[in-house]
Amino acid sequence: MRLLRLTVRLLIFGLVLIPVLFVAAIVLAFDARPALDRRLEITPDNIARAKRILDTNDPRSMRPGAIRTIRVTPEDADVAVNYLMQRYADGSGAVAFDAGEAEVALSLHPPGLPAWVFLNLRVALQSGVPFPVIARVRAGHLPVPVSLADSFLAGVLARAFSPRDRETFTSVVRRVDVGAGGVAMTYEWQSALEDSLRNTLMSPENAERLRLYNQRLAETTATLPGNTVSLATLLPPLFSLAHARSQPGEPILENRAAILVLTAYVNGEPLEAVVPAARSWPRPRGVGVGLNSRGDSAQHFIVSAMLAANTGGPFADAVGLYKEISDSRGGSGFSFNDLGADRAGSRMGELAEGAQSARRLQERLRVPIVERAIIPDVSDLPEGMPEAEFNRRFGGVGAPGYNRMLAIINDRVAKLPAFQ
Repeated sequence: MRLLRLTVRLLIFGLVLIPVLFVAAIVLAFDARPALDRRLEITPDNIARAKRILDTNDPRSMRPGAIRTIRVTPEDADVAVNYLMQRYADGSGAVAFDAGEAEVALSLHPPGLPAWVFLNLRVALQSGVPFPVIARVRAGHLPVPVSLADSFLAGVLARAFSPRDRETFTSVVRRVDVGAGGVAMTYEWQSALEDSLRNTLMSPENAERLRLYNQRLAETTATLPGNTVSLATLLPPLFSLAHARSQPGEPILENRAAILVLTAYVNGEPLEAVVPAARSWPRPRGVGVGLNSRGDSAQHFIVSAMLAANTGGPFADAVGLYKEISDSRGGSGFSFNDLGADRAGSRMGELAEGAQSARRLQERLRVPIVERAIIPDVSDLPEGMPEAEFNRRFGGVGAPGYNRMLAIINDRVAKLPAFQ
């Protein structure tokens, strides 16, 4: 009888204790406000350093077996973590480095929970071979077992990448170190790596989307009467296809595919650089594509649209500004005219990937449009300025004179009919 009473008491105690512990864990793990709430700031200097990394690791100049090390500064790693959090988790992030360790801080609102509930994570990473290892994790005020974090991370990677992709990556990467100098990844280039990366980034479903939009573009260009065309003429055929395919499907993915095909075409780049199977696709007839009677304006516009639709407006704007700064130091000169085309294209790309605006953009662009619906008249804006002249007239990027010109551009872009 005593044993029975003890068993009943233990059961009652367990039934009461387990929910209490569960609620306590939730209270400790979640917070009523985010620990981080950072603005996303991507500068031309960030873009310049990223470009140097890409140029140094250009696969066209690398032989199989070559050993290279990619180094990312603490500043750029911090910007990248915050960008990824804002882009994919609607949160904020930061990373701080010390000797042999990196501490990543993340704040986000978990989907499905009340708007006032936030998850604040701190994850400490230490250098390991070949990859860094999790040293400790804290969710709010609650320490999380490292074994649990390892299992969760393994599950995420398993869902994100196929076994073949993970095997390729682990065979290529020799070592990833974290420390006071930032992140350093040493890898061995392999001849099959380029195609493997393409297959990882481009699913069969997305490749089929690109094929369909390329087919529509080929049909459209075959009927053009001359050898030049406005980009405003090419948008409706592709976005009418996006509109039709989005009725049972996903408008954001359709918009991205349409914009990517146009970006390759306007810049004279073959789609096989993205999808090897495109070598057998029909080729759109080559014509000159312009906006405001300028081919470079069409290029600025559509590249910015592509970047914004896939990486977000702040990234696209930073790339556009980096290009103008670079031009002022030895190219065609700083151009507010080009910056106007960049900002108009970036606006289209932002709408193309917005949860509420993707379908609305299709409605606006699937019918015949005029250029003034998508790009403002910026012919009165200064251009062709070497760096010294740009600094003398406008004070440089961020100065009051520059900001006034940027406000004029943004005001004109905000009034474009297609992007209301």
